[in-house]
Amino acid sequence: MKNKLIRLSYPKKDLQGHVKLDGSKSISNRALIIQALTPNPATIQHLSTSDDTRALQNILTSSGPEYDAGAAGTTFRFLTALLAAQKKSCILTGSERMKNRPIGHLVEALRHLGADIEYLEKEGYPPLKFNPADLDKNHELTIATDVSSQFVSALLLIAPTLPKGLTIHLEGDMVSRSYIELTLHIMEYFGVTHEWKNSKITVSPQEYQSKEFTVEADWSAASYYYGMAALVPHVDFEMEGLGQNTFQGDGILPKLYEEFGISTHFTEKGIVLKKSKNTIPTHFEHDFIQCPDIAQTMAVTCGALGTEGLFTGLQTLSIKETDRIAALQNELGKMKVSFVKMPEKFSSQTQKEYYMVSGKVEFPQEISFPTYEDHRMAMAFAPLAMLHPIQIEEPDVVNKSYPQFWDDLKKIGFEMEFE
Repeated sequence: MKNKLIRLSYPKKDLQGHVKLDGSKSISNRALIIQALTPNPATIQHLSTSDDTRALQNILTSSGPEYDAGAAGTTFRFLTALLAAQKKSCILTGSERMKNRPIGHLVEALRHLGADIEYLEKEGYPPLKFNPADLDKNHELTIATDVSSQFVSALLLIAPTLPKGLTIHLEGDMVSRSYIELTLHIMEYFGVTHEWKNSKITVSPQEYQSKEFTVEADWSAASYYYGMAALVPHVDFEMEGLGQNTFQGDGILPKLYEEFGISTHFTEKGIVLKKSKNTIPTHFEHDFIQCPDIAQTMAVTCGALGTEGLFTGLQTLSIKETDRIAALQNELGKMKVSFVKMPEKFSSQTQKEYYMVSGKVEFPQEISFPTYEDHRMAMAFAPLAMLHPIQIEEPDVVNKSYPQFWDDLKKIGFEMEFE
């Protein structure tokens, strides 16, 4: 039975304790696709327990002929490339929201290689029908990188299994380059080499090597605890499983939260957060192009502390699980915090879109946040309970990426009541 609401409060004045973070969803999903393409694959340890990763596991171990990826965007995109390369006759569908998330750029790229894919409903959108075909028509293509890095990653993951390999020319402003680098890093671990020169990536025909693999903890999940640490005067908090030399774009969190007085200490087990100073920055500025998944957390942190935030690199946020920009504007606005797009003249020199967070939260006596079917909305707003009791609607949405989130919050002192 689904919970409709969670009431959340935090009676303490500090942040202490520890959590053991789940495996990274981004890494887990890439490793599972590689495992599916590897002869006699080895075991993957510490896989994410998220709904997205479980959906991918279930599909990879089932025989079809129809697969449902639910609301899992990465899962859908990676499977689109995998199913096209596996010469299968099948259908891939998803949730209603997924049916409104564009897939056209990836489908066109796969068709260019020789794939036979049909749209079953709206042109350019899921669900998709795959007919058996050889991907040997071309081995070179151009793809726009200003829409989703997941399209590039999906193509790269199947590239070494194609008859002549694959050369991808990257066109336009690259979003989330760190995720492409993450894909290539994991492919390298499994024995596949590549060449990346300027805007061209080449992967020759190769075979993935069977190797055991352990998924590192999820830096995106860590962001919510950084958000909590910024809101209290005393912090001594450990997160297990995070490493210093990460390829996850969200691994930039220690640097970003230094500005909010949070110091990060790396240990053998993971990291320990401490409060190095209790001064609140008047201004914060960052380009989130490499780490879009932590933009919501940072926007809430700025609003909670009254820090003026200048954000750019948010162009993928409107095509995520929800339109995250509109959702932030709605929910921050309830607390007298604005999140507005700056006029074009403000970005005439850089050609970037900027958004400004301004104001400091003012809580009405009772406040409830809808989650817009977006796990990150629930978790990004949860730290506000340290300042004032809040309600979060449809709290089970966190299962998409971090099923233990509410349990972990309870362990560290949050009080909660489900309805």
